[in-house]
Amino acid sequence: MHRQKKLPIGIQTFEKIIDGNCYYVDKTRYVQTLASRGDYYFLSRPRRFGKSLLLSTIKAAFQGKQALFSGLFLEKNWDWEKTHPVIHISFGSGVVRSVEELQTHFSEMLGDLRREHGIDNHKTSLNGQFAELISELSAKYSQKVVILVDEYDKPILDNIEKPALAAQIRDELKNYYSVIKDSDLYIEFVLITGVSKFSKVSLFSGLNNLEDITLNNEYSAICGYTQAELEMVFADRLAGMDMPQIQQWYNGYNWLGEKVYNPFDILLYLKSGEFSSYWFETGTPSFLIKLLQQGKYQIADMENLTAGEEIVGSFDVENIAVETLLFQTGYLTLTRFEQIGSFRRYGLSYPNLEVKSSLCNAILNQLGRDRLAKTRNQSAVLDALTANDLDSLKDIFHRFFASIPHDWYRKNQLAGYEGYYASIVYCYFASLGLDVTPEVSTNKGRIDLVLRFAGRIYLIEFKVVELTGSGNALEQILKKGYADQFASRAPDGTDCPVYLIGVAFSSEEKNIAAFEWRKLDAA
Repeated sequence: MHRQKKLPIGIQTFEKIIDGNCYYVDKTRYVQTLASRGDYYFLSRPRRFGKSLLLSTIKAAFQGKQALFSGLFLEKNWDWEKTHPVIHISFGSGVVRSVEELQTHFSEMLGDLRREHGIDNHKTSLNGQFAELISELSAKYSQKVVILVDEYDKPILDNIEKPALAAQIRDELKNYYSVIKDSDLYIEFVLITGVSKFSKVSLFSGLNNLEDITLNNEYSAICGYTQAELEMVFADRLAGMDMPQIQQWYNGYNWLGEKVYNPFDILLYLKSGEFSSYWFETGTPSFLIKLLQQGKYQIADMENLTAGEEIVGSFDVENIAVETLLFQTGYLTLTRFEQIGSFRRYGLSYPNLEVKSSLCNAILNQLGRDRLAKTRNQSAVLDALTANDLDSLKDIFHRFFASIPHDWYRKNQLAGYEGYYASIVYCYFASLGLDVTPEVSTNKGRIDLVLRFAGRIYLIEFKVVELTGSGNALEQILKKGYADQFASRAPDGTDCPVYLIGVAFSSEEKNIAAFEWRKLDAA
């Protein structure tokens, strides 16, 4: 009987995966490409995406551990006779709460490396110790040094809600990374990885030869599993599973190349066979949600964003664009790219159902005092839609808006506009994993929300009575003919009834003022 390999859940060491008879998706061709083409690289990917495993694989290759690569691409595409000393630094463990803690942590890492290689320390400053370690390693082994830095930005992100402290920690890290620039004579290869992408000026000043491969389509699948890799490597585990649903839940991350799965998500799914928000639940994005609120951001807009280079590029702690942070942390991904002259334009959206539903659910949790009541409302929304009981939807949403603290409205200027109310309703539907799309274009204009459920289509329009002078949103749907393009029959000929829903809100009352609906007459 064939024995299944082990799922490498939480294992970030290449040697442990190979020796432990775990599944391994061969990414070693990227190691060969990187090493043969350049010297200094930077890669940004979201948390739990395989960055640490990539660095561990590179480390094993440069150390000449050929036996680990048996049957892999690199086995026959690497000079195993030549080895290099490796400085592998990770800021991923623990939480740094001060510059002093960062200094202690870095000092301990340098000390461990010195003891590992039997090198004495003659310097006082951390910069001096780092530079001495690089030059002494090169001298001892008569080879240039490989430097791998994992989670380079985590000490900054640990304090992102404290801009002054984050800036101090950034400046301290800048001192460390500047040593790499000044030690070029002794360096063979450098790869720096992290979640975010800070500007070279603020963190990598002088490292002008640092090649950013984050949005290089040739390396888009350097971390994560492509559809082909998933089906080939895990074929025995996938037998009998619903692949379209797996793709809908977990596939979709994109960096201008082929879509990939987050390894952490798909491995836990393969273990349990149950769909759940595995990746999202490992880190609640409370800071992101606060930024969304403070920035008066319309949540529904995240479904289909258009952004320029400044959004997908770098940022700094003194100037954080929420769209940039959402993209770099994995809550949004690239859906399209085009260049017109010198202008580069990107499309952004949720990568998959897990992220879309979980983020919207987290936003709802942040809004209301009573999470249990929110969950009851979500259940009631599903029951109402299943029964096609549209009258009860008004009461459900009225209860939720009434539960939002008035202090929240006072702090959020967006609360006076229809986009705010549309976003809340959108979050309810999206948090349940329903097929909901905001701002759908028709040949007559845009409909605020389109919901498809149980073979029915719901077209929903929102109005704020204080802004329009009229609370009749349903009238606008009818008058502008928004529903004309929605046929009452599905492509397979079955009935596909269309319902029009007009919702009017009062910004003074902070709740629903009118809720009207009608079924569109069949063609």
